[in-house]
Amino acid sequence: MIILGIDPGLANTGWGIIETRGAAMRARAYGCIHTSAGSPIAVRLRHIADELTQVVDKYHPDEAAIEGIYFGANTRSAIPTAHARGAALVACSLCGVEIGDYTPMQIKQSVVGTGAADKRQVIYMVRTLLHLDHDPRPDHAADALACAVCHAHLRQTDALTGGAYVQQKGSAYA
Repeated sequence: MIILGIDPGLANTGWGIIETRGAAMRARAYGCIHTSAGSPIAVRLRHIADELTQVVDKYHPDEAAIEGIYFGANTRSAIPTAHARGAALVACSLCGVEIGDYTPMQIKQSVVGTGAADKRQVIYMVRTLLHLDHDPRPDHAADALACAVCHAHLRQTDALTGGAYVQQKGSAYA
């Protein structure tokens, strides 16, 4: 299965493509979509959607996974992130790619083993799990790969439990 992971952000939207075969995972590609702060928001969102559409057209993911928005101390940055997230969701939807939705805590728990993991721990585990010989950069791309790994792990859990785990836990926003 080919999975597209997305770490949304208005200035930088990370994306990562992983391929799974059974329990084995590997990174196929990753990158970051940059938008200019001086451009109108509609132009920036269109750029994000267009670039993600190109990624989907090139790698043909079976499914996608996107990180939810963290409403920490800086709620002002949450709104632009929500806009970028919306552009990414629309791009995937228009391409017919099914999307899984995960909170930052779910992603850290799945990839590192604790929802309180720091960025350094996430990058280390992404590098290890995907058998990379370097740290994926920028951080937004590493986060997108982590999101894809989380999706793969939860799909495996779902397959092993016959859906009982997902039915019991519900979605990220249940």
